[in-house]
Amino acid sequence: MATTRVEIERAERFGPSELSQRDRFALLHRMLWREGYDDRIAGHITMRLDDGTLFASPYGLRWEEVRSSDVIRIDRDGVLVEGEWPVTTAIALHLVVHRERADAAVAVHHHPQWSTVWAAAHRVPPIYDQLSAFVDDDLVLYEEYEGGVNDPVLALANVQSMGTSSTALLSNHGVLVLAESIEEAHLRCVSLEHRARLAWRVEALGGGTPLRADVAEALARRMNAKGGWPQFFEAMARAELRRDPSVLD
Repeated sequence: MATTRVEIERAERFGPSELSQRDRFALLHRMLWREGYDDRIAGHITMRLDDGTLFASPYGLRWEEVRSSDVIRIDRDGVLVEGEWPVTTAIALHLVVHRERADAAVAVHHHPQWSTVWAAAHRVPPIYDQLSAFVDDDLVLYEEYEGGVNDPVLALANVQSMGTSSTALLSNHGVLVLAESIEEAHLRCVSLEHRARLAWRVEALGGGTPLRADVAEALARRMNAKGGWPQFFEAMARAELRRDPSVLD
């Protein structure tokens, strides 16, 4: 059912907390596009639903144009259950994630502008400020690139390389971010890309002093205790709704 004008106005004013999961899932695409997750039509997000099916990104759309009505739903084998857009050929990665990681309700794979630079360099960016530390410092570097993640064997290797980590740089490829909620996925993706961008700039100056490990760990714990800093998601979502409420169409 389409979101009404009254619901949109309420979301713009008070935040999207009362919007449906589908609406919030669509908003996540728009918000991450503005954070540098903007590699044309590449990238995909999935979200596990209570019935075991998954919301998935519509293949063929840039994330900046995804609307709620474009979101597709697939079964555990990647077969289209609901929606008009095709399923990405790289869905194998997400099927493996949701099979192997019970803690991952949301999975984001993309080739963001700055994190992909570090992935290409086979290096993990240091933590230089608090936003960079707002995610557990368990960033994994998967150093083998043998082809696209549409191959189930390679997809499994990528996921298994993470262990219990929530974020990974996939060398010569991009990133994989896992989370328990849309809000947590948003924060982890934003924090990772910010960390990569800031670290590049600090190195361009000749280097800097990273945060002490204990300080970074304390910041991450504080964010985790808040459930992914939902106020941050709400604020960014309000801005997106004011910019283009058609995301809820």
